[in-house]
Amino acid sequence: MSEKILIASDSTTDLGQELIEKYNVKILPLGVTVGGKTYTDGVDIDPDMIYDNYSKTGELPKTSAANIAQFEEFYREYTEQGYSIIMFTISAEMSSTFSNARLAAEDFENVYVVDTRNLSTGGGLLVIKAAELAAEGKSSAEIAETCRNLTACVDASFVIDSLEFLYKGGRCSAVAAAGATVLGLKPCIGVKLGKMGVGKKYRGKFDKVLPQYINDRLGDGSGIYKEHVFITHAGCDPEIYTACAEQVKAMGVFDEVHITRAGCTISSHCGRNTLGVLFIREQPLA
Repeated sequence: MSEKILIASDSTTDLGQELIEKYNVKILPLGVTVGGKTYTDGVDIDPDMIYDNYSKTGELPKTSAANIAQFEEFYREYTEQGYSIIMFTISAEMSSTFSNARLAAEDFENVYVVDTRNLSTGGGLLVIKAAELAAEGKSSAEIAETCRNLTACVDASFVIDSLEFLYKGGRCSAVAAAGATVLGLKPCIGVKLGKMGVGKKYRGKFDKVLPQYINDRLGDGSGIYKEHVFITHAGCDPEIYTACAEQVKAMGVFDEVHITRAGCTISSHCGRNTLGVLFIREQPLA
């Protein structure tokens, strides 16, 4: 009898409903607290609600990890149906979600927890890879190990129009935020070894710097897995993310170019005009 495998992740992988349904991924949402009330990410709150609240109150939300009991309940529901589970979480460097998922898994057989060492569709790329490997008949143990090895190859970055949300959230200094504004800088935030860091700083209007950012990240497409690339944004105008997707498609390199919108976690940290190109390299990031 073939192994029944369930691919799952927390709500930070930002795959969007179409891809979630296509790959039959189960999502365990994180919590989002706004105005003293806690909501369920992607269920009864979305990024536009966060932005609307911020414009009225200046208050950023607080996100919270799924707790051990929630993971235990999730695992129990599906293992009792005969599934082996591969659970993907946001980087352990950014949240206690992975720790809670791993501790809960100790009481279950055939539950494999993968720290994506990433966020947003950086983790989503690994979720899709796992689903494709499962379709090929790989075992849950093989899939989990392959995806863990791939975490170092995921190239995830975003260009941010304004540092306002990062400053208000305590993730950059007032001096850095003011300096970027005065100089018209649009920093690239990249993920490496599970942590976010500032990379190249682009100068100019947000929509004008994105083509150069994409060229910098993708080059001629060599050394990159060609199956999937994501254009993930946090509420940009359609003209902006469509132009970016068309630029990537024009390379003629990728099998599928996905456009997804970032969920509450990314949106609450970076703000509306944020856009990234995310993909998997053939070798670990230098």
